[in-house]
Amino acid sequence: MSKKQLYTIRIAAIVALGGFLLGFDASVISGVVKFIEPEFNLSKIQLGWAVSSITLTAALGMIVAGPMSDKYGRRRILKFAAIFFTISAVGSALAGSFFWLIVFRMIGGLAVGAALIIAPMYIAEVAPSEKRGQLVSFNQLNIVLGISIAFFTNYLILKLGNFDAEWAKSMGFSKWNWRWMLGLEAFPAILYFFGLFMVPRSPRWLMTQNRKYEAIEVMKKVVSDDDANSQIDEVERSIVADQNKEKSVLGDIFKKSMRKVIIIGLIVGIFQQLVGINAVLFYAPMIFEQTGIGTDASFVQAILVGVTNLIFTIIAMLAIDKFGRKPLLIIGMAGIAISLFVLSHGFNKATYTLTHSEIEKLPKEINHEQILQLEGQVFDSDLTFKKALVETLGQESAAVHEVTLITASAKMNTLLILIGIIGFVGAFAMSIGPVMWVLFSELFPNKIRGVAISFVGLVNLGVAFLVQLLFPWELSILGNAMTFFVFGVFAVLGFVFIWFKVPETKGKSLEQLEAMLVKRDK
Repeated sequence: MSKKQLYTIRIAAIVALGGFLLGFDASVISGVVKFIEPEFNLSKIQLGWAVSSITLTAALGMIVAGPMSDKYGRRRILKFAAIFFTISAVGSALAGSFFWLIVFRMIGGLAVGAALIIAPMYIAEVAPSEKRGQLVSFNQLNIVLGISIAFFTNYLILKLGNFDAEWAKSMGFSKWNWRWMLGLEAFPAILYFFGLFMVPRSPRWLMTQNRKYEAIEVMKKVVSDDDANSQIDEVERSIVADQNKEKSVLGDIFKKSMRKVIIIGLIVGIFQQLVGINAVLFYAPMIFEQTGIGTDASFVQAILVGVTNLIFTIIAMLAIDKFGRKPLLIIGMAGIAISLFVLSHGFNKATYTLTHSEIEKLPKEINHEQILQLEGQVFDSDLTFKKALVETLGQESAAVHEVTLITASAKMNTLLILIGIIGFVGAFAMSIGPVMWVLFSELFPNKIRGVAISFVGLVNLGVAFLVQLLFPWELSILGNAMTFFVFGVFAVLGFVFIWFKVPETKGKSLEQLEAMLVKRDK
């Protein structure tokens, strides 16, 4: 491997650490929800708010970060993101109330929004066209690595809380478990801030600032001298073609010439979230607890979800520039739909029965005289069982002991449920997960790339916010089986759109794609 290739990989890996923080910050809450729900006495919507609040401000971060990166540079905005990640981690860990937890989570959301669009944008502007797909996918790889590490550290802290060693007790892993889960993020956030000082400015951004010599010097570090001059000249021609136009604003993306790429970007971004990936990743332990395997096992299986996500993202990175974007999208969306229907079927066949022996094993905190009223009754859905628990024990007691009672009563094919979730995550990770952001970095012309990605990413995050906010409520209203069936229907619709409407962008320069997809306004 040449020095230029190593240099390109190094700077892409540093920038993509923003993706790691994004993934960690987003999914660490999956282990936290179980503990903050009783501590702050949260309703299902409040619980959804604790998870989704970060996504709400991430949308705001995307609105601001795109235009600001066009003005001040990609690298500078990423440095501010690193600072916000650090503030969020420390503040969330020390939060004394639900209100302050939400405030600091939302500060982290601003950083998530910035990292989500600026990191892949920077990498796409530096990477050679033949390696752009793989290098931009570094960001998605780091996102899923962050998700996986968050699942692992959550489980590790949970186990350390049960450790009898004095040092573990003195650290408060049992008493402050969820605070430790949130606070750990400060360490990689600080590393990210200092690592960004080793990253050069984007050559395409430098060209928009009339700093051609600096742009050429950066490009010479990643490609040959001749290729560097050729690519910079191509960028310059693209900029000159737009120099008589007004500065890009949000309204520019609604021009007739942009209609095709905006529609593609919007619909792909919407379906990426409507299939329910963030519901699965953000609530993984909660979903596994619904199968009756218990808390510890649910955290272990959440780790398996993270590992699957990581492995299939690597597969996507290796395949995206060889097989193209569209084939991965088609295969992946088909796999997502099948897996979601399998998952729905598994939950639909579940039954819930409390036998006398299981009731005897229940903790003393549960009123045995009350729960004996349910002995031997067979419930054919999670909804009817949970309703019976509320009628028997009362709303508050039923909520506190729900997981314990489901563990004792659930009869279902847990292997089928696990296969459905693993298949879903794997299919997503090898397709629309990383490929969507590669498409976003390629579809839009240089002049308005920051604004366009901000807008499409905003819609993507808006849908993600609703999915995350409503998921606990959906489970309580629709039940497990119907919730995942609805996600599966959206996957089928996404598959049809991709098959007929999404173009292939493999192997083309950003300027070639602009000429192919965007008609010049007269």
